[in-house]
Amino acid sequence: MSRARSLVLAIAGTLVLPACATVSYERPAAVREAPIEVAGIEATEADRAKNVILFIGDGMGVSTVTAARIYAGQKKGMSGEEYVLPFETFDNVALVKTYNTNAQVPDSAGTATAMHSGRKTRIGLLGIGPEAPRGDCRVGEQYHLPLLGEEVKERGLALGIVSTARITHATPASIYARSVDRDWEADSVIPDDQNGYGCRDIARQLIEADWDVALGGGLGAFFGSEFGGRRTAEGDNLPAQWAARTGGSFVRDLADLQAAPMDAPVLGLFSPSHMTYMAERLAADAPESTEPTLTEMTEQAIARLSNDDDGYYLMVESGRIDHGHHAGQAGYALEEAVEFANAIAYAVANTDPDETLILVTADHSHVFTIAGYPRRGNDILGLVVPPEGEVGNNDDPVEAEDGQPYTTLGYGNGPGSIAGLEQRPAPETGVSARQQSTVPLGSETHAGEDVPLYAQGPGADAVRGVIEQNVVYDIIRGAFGWSR
Repeated sequence: MSRARSLVLAIAGTLVLPACATVSYERPAAVREAPIEVAGIEATEADRAKNVILFIGDGMGVSTVTAARIYAGQKKGMSGEEYVLPFETFDNVALVKTYNTNAQVPDSAGTATAMHSGRKTRIGLLGIGPEAPRGDCRVGEQYHLPLLGEEVKERGLALGIVSTARITHATPASIYARSVDRDWEADSVIPDDQNGYGCRDIARQLIEADWDVALGGGLGAFFGSEFGGRRTAEGDNLPAQWAARTGGSFVRDLADLQAAPMDAPVLGLFSPSHMTYMAERLAADAPESTEPTLTEMTEQAIARLSNDDDGYYLMVESGRIDHGHHAGQAGYALEEAVEFANAIAYAVANTDPDETLILVTADHSHVFTIAGYPRRGNDILGLVVPPEGEVGNNDDPVEAEDGQPYTTLGYGNGPGSIAGLEQRPAPETGVSARQQSTVPLGSETHAGEDVPLYAQGPGADAVRGVIEQNVVYDIIRGAFGWSR
């Protein structure tokens, strides 16, 4: 397979708006999944937020939060269980129901659309109502949902998008793009039978949208020759088109990002596909990276967006928590979660709590478990050793009925499956280990349980109870004081 073809397959495309007339989708109260009184969550003038930052840990369900808490504490020399992640100090907490309109267990396109449009939709759709079938450009054009990113700019605020995934991936794309298929990140991925209906790929929608800061991975979807992601064989350079239109800076590494003018938009694309895992960057033999960390991107975004006197909306996604779980590598996911916590701590310390609402949540969970009765302070990435005085030799790992030890962390399904093996091997341990799982799948799956939502700042009082995921949109708009 050619390198260009491999990179095309590595990116995912997007649809969007056509040349034909667009019909805006009105959200009748009768079909809203979360009927609420907007007045009940709309901030008063005195309590209104100037800025809102939404942190999304992709795949960061409750079990991931717990494991990340222990892992982060153990990295600091503690037993781990007593450690407190920065967002766990927030006073307001809710549980969020994540299902899509056609799925008990959701994907990131449907969940991110709920948070950025106020409407739940189908798996795989971005900014398109659930009435449209996936992959049908012509029908999808009739069911456009509102996009929070568009409203933010229409109301005169600054807009920032940060992700460690491709900037065209589902969660960041939900802010600025509408597509009947989340995989249409580049035009080369849109099927031939869907061309001609006016659909735009997600990368093109980004460079044609209005925003101030966009930082992440995904170079491949923006170039026709150097990275091979676009249909045009030569000369297709979307960042150059964007820079010519906006006067903004296109940067590809941390040094250039830090040097870019603060009074103009900035587009940073730091890798051909997703950005490098933190676990790989922290490895002893890893070369020094030119990519910014999530904390460094958050720092740059806040500094730049704060120049707007009218305020800003910023979405920061830790996209690779999800990818570590899909690979069945909990250590990779937890290192991403620790860096996510670092970025949140930076935002808390460098914003005014009286004017900035900070929300921390996940789009969905994973089939990730913490089990086995390990002792207090047991290596969260290691084998289960029993509590002192409980089972046999306290220094030896517990053996399962097959005579092998087992780890605290595991998965309900995924590439580490032990199903059908005549003899289960001893499990791997450590940051790079692949945890054992039950059902054999090439990629571990999402899970369907509720995820937490933490809030601090003006408008945080609306975060309480058990809510539908699309209510996050209402909470953000209510904090800004925007009536429906």
